[in-house]
Amino acid sequence: MSDSTAPAPATNGETPRGNLTGFTRYFKHDITSGLLVFLIALPLCLGISLASGYPPIAGIFTAIIGSILTTFVSNSELTIKGPAAGLIVIAVGCINDFGGAGNSDAYKAALAVGVAAAVLQILFGLFRAGILGEFFPISAVHGMLAAIGVIIILKQIPFALGIVGAKGGPIEMARQIPHFISTANPAIAAIGVVSLIIMFVWPMLGKKYGILKRIPSPMVVLLVAVPMGMACDLLHKHSYTLSGHEYQLSEQYLVDMPDRVFGMFDEITFPNFNALAQLKAWKWAMMFFIIGSLESLLSAKAVDLLDPWKRKTSMDRDIIAVGCGNLCSAMIGGLPMISEIVRSKANIDNGARTRFADMWHGVFLLLCVAIFPMILHRIPLAALAAMLVYTGSRLAHPNEFIHVYRIGKEQLAIFLTTLIIVLVEDLLVGVAAGILLKMIIHVANGVPLKSLFKPYLEVEEVNADTSMIIARESAVFSNWIPFRRQIEQIGLVQRRNLIVDVSNAQLVDHSVMEKLEEMQRDFEQEGLTFEVR
Repeated sequence: MSDSTAPAPATNGETPRGNLTGFTRYFKHDITSGLLVFLIALPLCLGISLASGYPPIAGIFTAIIGSILTTFVSNSELTIKGPAAGLIVIAVGCINDFGGAGNSDAYKAALAVGVAAAVLQILFGLFRAGILGEFFPISAVHGMLAAIGVIIILKQIPFALGIVGAKGGPIEMARQIPHFISTANPAIAAIGVVSLIIMFVWPMLGKKYGILKRIPSPMVVLLVAVPMGMACDLLHKHSYTLSGHEYQLSEQYLVDMPDRVFGMFDEITFPNFNALAQLKAWKWAMMFFIIGSLESLLSAKAVDLLDPWKRKTSMDRDIIAVGCGNLCSAMIGGLPMISEIVRSKANIDNGARTRFADMWHGVFLLLCVAIFPMILHRIPLAALAAMLVYTGSRLAHPNEFIHVYRIGKEQLAIFLTTLIIVLVEDLLVGVAAGILLKMIIHVANGVPLKSLFKPYLEVEEVNADTSMIIARESAVFSNWIPFRRQIEQIGLVQRRNLIVDVSNAQLVDHSVMEKLEEMQRDFEQEGLTFEVR
């Protein structure tokens, strides 16, 4: 898809809304975008599900429920809800902890964990705790996402090369890459490599030839990879010889899908709630809850910035919607979901007007998987793995490292610390390490301990409609939440223009500066002025 945000089209000066009037008025735009997003979502849902250790149909269940149910719960007009690459690491870790991929007991235990995490998300939103997403420092969050990208790449390389049964942590998998390449199945590796080339090259061609960017690269991959799989006759078990080596081909290299119309409904699986009696289940539930909620909040905020009409999402309501979607999804065998940024941006670029575009993409998924599962069975796993390698490369792109370095060496240290600890340990430990390092750096830079979590603010009245907030001591990520509440109360609630003076603070960190820029946009949307000194 294009990297540029779609310009706001003419709507007679009205802001499109996802109500009955919007459903009929923008039907053509929304159903068209829904169809195009469906073409992207279908292979990604299958790939993410397989990479997570769940049956491939689980990702479809998630996307269908996420799109149809949350459309009527969230007030976000353009976010697409569904399975996301960012949760693969947690999902596969949970499955492995309970017995591993292919183990039905592990799958049912993971579903119970998903239900527990969903209930926590719903409570999180009901108690208006969405603002807690503001606590995490930006460098640590980006370090976490980059680490997730690296793990996805390492885990999917064997599948793209036709290696069966590869196991191990990220570091071990990295060490085995030369072995994977030397023992690759050439026919399957050809499908994987061609698919990967298409994923990288097609967006470049789309920039050069505008008409091509309307065709999603994942769909182009399928149009090439499925015929390649048919040419290899993957539906039937057989062997072939190349350079004196014999290689096996069979259905194990294809997506496992129901073999009849409406067979997807036979795949519905219910959670085993006995698993929640084990302490380790709650470790994974907390990880799904914290990381899933954080990713959802970040995605919803990003989509608000991309929205041509600058409509504002209620973060608490959006988390409730995601929690409700996760609850229903886990109850029938689905993956965890979030508000997903890549498909949401595609939704915007494709001209969606209201939340019904999300609904239509789910309707198309339901119809396709219910009626044509035999066709989906022909998709090679190597093609899906290539799509995920590309997704991982976007999360861990070298530009991320360069961008953080340009902000400052301290931010790079936090970014790299989070990334490395996530790779060596796990997500929560990595994020905690990034937060701890940031606090240590702040204290070393002269931030008083008393102001690490509590901002010292003075409020002055400048004139009849303008107030000033003066920050003393420090304005850093760890005391931002009460700082933000003060800004919202005086400015947005009391409808006053606001000046925020941080010139006398000992330290103002990068996270707070970015969040102040976000606040400036919020004030502009309300017709108020917001100045930072």
